[in-house]
Amino acid sequence: MPISVLDIAELIGAKIIGDSNIKVTYLSEIHKVEEGSLMFVDNEKYYSQSIYSAASAIIIDKVVDCPEDKVLLIVDNPFEAYNLLAIHYSPFIAIMSNVSPTAIIGSNTVLEPGVVVGNHVTIGDNCLVRANTVLLDNTKIGNNVIIHANSSIGNDAFYMKKQKDGSYNRWHSIGRVIIEDNVEIGACCTIDKGVSGDTIIGEGTKLDNSVHVGHGVVIGKHCLLAAQVGIAGKTIIQDFVTIYGQVGISKALVVGEGATILAKAGVPKSIPGGNKEYVGIPAGESRSKFREMVAIRQLPDLIKKVNEIYSAIFKNKSNIDK
Repeated sequence: MPISVLDIAELIGAKIIGDSNIKVTYLSEIHKVEEGSLMFVDNEKYYSQSIYSAASAIIIDKVVDCPEDKVLLIVDNPFEAYNLLAIHYSPFIAIMSNVSPTAIIGSNTVLEPGVVVGNHVTIGDNCLVRANTVLLDNTKIGNNVIIHANSSIGNDAFYMKKQKDGSYNRWHSIGRVIIEDNVEIGACCTIDKGVSGDTIIGEGTKLDNSVHVGHGVVIGKHCLLAAQVGIAGKTIIQDFVTIYGQVGISKALVVGEGATILAKAGVPKSIPGGNKEYVGIPAGESRSKFREMVAIRQLPDLIKKVNEIYSAIFKNKSNIDK
């Protein structure tokens, strides 16, 4: 339900600048705001982006000009205030039984021994969850999903805020993991929930063993991810993408529809789709990368030939001088 900024200001000890009648519905990160969002900003570099975003209310550490349709909540430490709200409205609740009484399990779904199903988890029909898998709070799983043994889904985001003394504080995660229909998750996979939004595995996508999906990642439909792929937070993998083993993909980028990333590649920036193939570190189109690899292998012979030519030139020069 919408919450009054007056109640929020009282909870976090904030001074209100702007329309105090505004109500908010979501706690949101800066890149996921919409109308009704409450977000925080504590870096002057992002003041303008925040104030002129779709967010309705902003927790901030400085009085700045504010549009009439927004409200500022002034506090000394916006991050701590945001975290306090996240914990207050989405507190930790321990799992007290293998299957929480608040979980909803569909028909013909099989949970093998050792499976743990957390609070408010929803599992669809005709699913198979293999032994010792953990489905943490608020995870939502569609129909005809297979999750192999020892996977852990819905873990807290690995999202830290560095403090002035060099230590780190964890952002309290209030997002979810959503796994759509006909997905298969391999053994020993780990999938983190979003900080404020959802981590999504699209319909028909298949994950091999030991794949890690970071917080807020969105993977499209009918993708294939081989073993030991790691995807950092907030990245978008569009539909029909194939990712071979041990590929590492950096945070907050886009892998275009139909792209193929070959084994052991490192992807530090967004790459287009269009059925193109990528390889190497940093990843590039395979045709040009393979030419580079061939050229590098030929480099020692080239250097040797160049040295021989220079030696011959200087030897001839010495003879001429004599």
